[in-house]
Amino acid sequence: MERVLVIGGARALGAAVARRASTDGYDVVVGARDLSAAGVLAREIGGTAVRVDLQDEATIAAAAQRLRDGVDHVVTTGSAPHDVRATELDRDRLLTAFTAKVLGPLLVAKHFAPVLRPTGSMVLFSGVVGWRPGPGSLVKGITNGAVEYAARHLAADLAPVRVNAVSPGVVDSGAWDRLGDAKAGLLSRSAAGTFVGRHGEADDVVDAVMWLLRAGFVSGETIHVEGGARHRSA
Repeated sequence: MERVLVIGGARALGAAVARRASTDGYDVVVGARDLSAAGVLAREIGGTAVRVDLQDEATIAAAAQRLRDGVDHVVTTGSAPHDVRATELDRDRLLTAFTAKVLGPLLVAKHFAPVLRPTGSMVLFSGVVGWRPGPGSLVKGITNGAVEYAARHLAADLAPVRVNAVSPGVVDSGAWDRLGDAKAGLLSRSAAGTFVGRHGEADDVVDAVMWLLRAGFVSGETIHVEGGARHRSA
């Protein structure tokens, strides 16, 4: 049975990936900053939990040591948005955002490279904002764009382990529930900005992730799951 570690796996898209991986027969390790939340999901799906905080390299190293008998795939879904204009940038929050999307996954590669099996893979998470510049999305855009290059260069560095990225558009994953009544408007506007006439669902993204875990001849790529939104004019 192949083992997959899902970092950020206790909530939203990470939890959806963990649930599907379990259904598909993988041995799932739910990695999250909140170990208790990871444990709840792990018990639900018959997996295990481990604390992984992308802002804390020591937790990444400890997780790799705990899983030293081998991991086939690592999926990392972490993010820490800092949605402000350039004149409002906060240095600490800027570093937190880059660590969640770029620096943290690089440190995951550092510590898990000796643990990942040669036929395995890493899947990073980018996002459509990387290809759609706009006021107030500076940090999110740059960090998501950087993930594409991280996947490409890690694929060369970790070969034959495959490294790819998934770049979702606006997806109804539960992350937008915090908007309350405004959520419906956001999803409606997102649907209008795609070629396919709808917003994304969690399963759209999970399908892409699961395909990449099995796509043995795909490496260094970014798979865009956003209905063509990056090709539409803003």
